[in-house]
Amino acid sequence: MNELTKSAVLNSLKKLKFDGFDPNIITLNAIQSFEQSGDNLNIKMSFATQSNPEFLKQKFDEQLRKDFPSLKHINIDLQTRSISSNILKHSDPKKDSILPGVKNTVAVASGKGGVGKSTVAVNLAVALAKDGAKVGLIDADIYGPSVPLMLGVKDKPKVYQAENSVRMLPLENYGVKFISIGVLVDDKAPIIWRGPMASGAIKQFMTDVEWGELDYLIFDLPPGTGDIQLTLVQTIPLTGAVIVTTPQEVSLIDARKALMMFNRVNVPVLGVIENMSYFIAPDTGKKYDIFGSGGGERISKELNVEFLGGIPIDPRIREGGDNGTPMVYDQPDSEYAKIMMDISRKLTEQVNIRNSRDDNKIEIIL
Repeated sequence: MNELTKSAVLNSLKKLKFDGFDPNIITLNAIQSFEQSGDNLNIKMSFATQSNPEFLKQKFDEQLRKDFPSLKHINIDLQTRSISSNILKHSDPKKDSILPGVKNTVAVASGKGGVGKSTVAVNLAVALAKDGAKVGLIDADIYGPSVPLMLGVKDKPKVYQAENSVRMLPLENYGVKFISIGVLVDDKAPIIWRGPMASGAIKQFMTDVEWGELDYLIFDLPPGTGDIQLTLVQTIPLTGAVIVTTPQEVSLIDARKALMMFNRVNVPVLGVIENMSYFIAPDTGKKYDIFGSGGGERISKELNVEFLGGIPIDPRIREGGDNGTPMVYDQPDSEYAKIMMDISRKLTEQVNIRNSRDDNKIEIIL
């Protein structure tokens, strides 16, 4: 007989597969209380889902009885919440004509490379999905696509002939739909394209991919303020942008430029995320500000935007990226995962604040 532990219950429920239910949303944090006494099990759970809670309780009960036949009485107190039902839509005729099923488009940008922007974008997308949102991710870093590796996907997307065009189905893992040039070309082949070709690929990722209904479509932009960034803001009105920086001034200089670029084209900056904020030594527990401290908060106050949070340095973040298992999913009880979940919820708040305003029309000024 399987040993009845919280982890065993979690693994049992994750075997469930049926339409409309993503087992990845169930983590150890979802199990709020767990009590076993003989052949009785009392369990209290809370997580975000679109599924009917009574139907879920029935499915959970059936699965647990299958894996733990000694249980005679199972009491499941299930509290569900729908994050996506509270996500306001950014309504714009131009956006709705290009991406009719997408509520919000959010660019994750940085002024320079090496700040961990793609890692943040991937974990942010997974965090939003864990909270029940329908999330898509476009790897717009054409020359350095890393999203397929970080999401652990090597498959090629399926292509089909539509009435007047060829359409592509996005790949999916951890509840996130995504597309990247990295899954369309040999992973050892460099992308030697001029700017217009790279910009054209981004346009196709929006118009030729079957995204369906999404609460968020996130764009992992290349560093800097070049062709791809301008193509994006000229092609589709963005709900907003998120700037990723590190604490030191050499990074903040370029983060300011990225932020000012979005201001110039009238794209709201939803917030700043400070990556590599500090390091906690595992042997002593002492905190080290390796790259300085407080830079993200300073630039947020200076430019009057929201500070979404500071993310610590943790070797497991790098390991998760290399192994294709985002840490926010693989290590749900870690400090990093808790911070990322908090950042994703603050981002949802900022999106709703932005969409609740009347001045939603974006005029591109170059």
